[in-house]
Amino acid sequence: MVKAAIVFYSSTGTNHQLAEWAAQAARDAGAEVKLLKVKETAPASAIESNAAWKKHHDETKDIPEVTPADLEWADAIIFSVPTRFGNIPGQVQSFIDTTGGLWAQGKLANKAVSAMSSAQNEHGGQEATILSLYTTMYHWGAIVAAPGYTDPVLFGAGGNPYGTSVAVDQSGEMKTDRKAIQAAVAYQAKRTVAIAKALQQL
Repeated sequence: MVKAAIVFYSSTGTNHQLAEWAAQAARDAGAEVKLLKVKETAPASAIESNAAWKKHHDETKDIPEVTPADLEWADAIIFSVPTRFGNIPGQVQSFIDTTGGLWAQGKLANKAVSAMSSAQNEHGGQEATILSLYTTMYHWGAIVAAPGYTDPVLFGAGGNPYGTSVAVDQSGEMKTDRKAIQAAVAYQAKRTVAIAKALQQL
């Protein structure tokens, strides 16, 4: 059985939702799944100043925080993170910086990895954020399981060859068709699990 870690960072809930959809699709594909969040490092004052951020922070308090051991456990890893000025959030970078020991031992090599992202605008840096994550994964020696244009669902809302990306309004609601986004996420997750399974057989 493929072991899949679905890792998200989300301030107001969008990337949590993408991760939930990916987790369900991975389970549907027969994987053992861990849904994990990146540790919040923003000061409490910042979280308290934004009602939506505080609400989501409280709602997800019981979701386990990801550790390097979870990445070692997984055969497939899917990240879902928002874009910050066209790059990954500092919280996510802080976590990635803890993976050096695993990288040095080659324990992140040959895992199937994929990524998704969100931003406020349709072209707000989502693809740059995904590609930034992939740069790290190339250093790991992981196998990037980008969706490409390998299924008609990817030509709908949210589909691009790098990974599912969405735009959200200021209240955190997705601007695009949620069903189309969910379909793109599900396809990406199932493809990542399938690639991880194929890699197990090499």
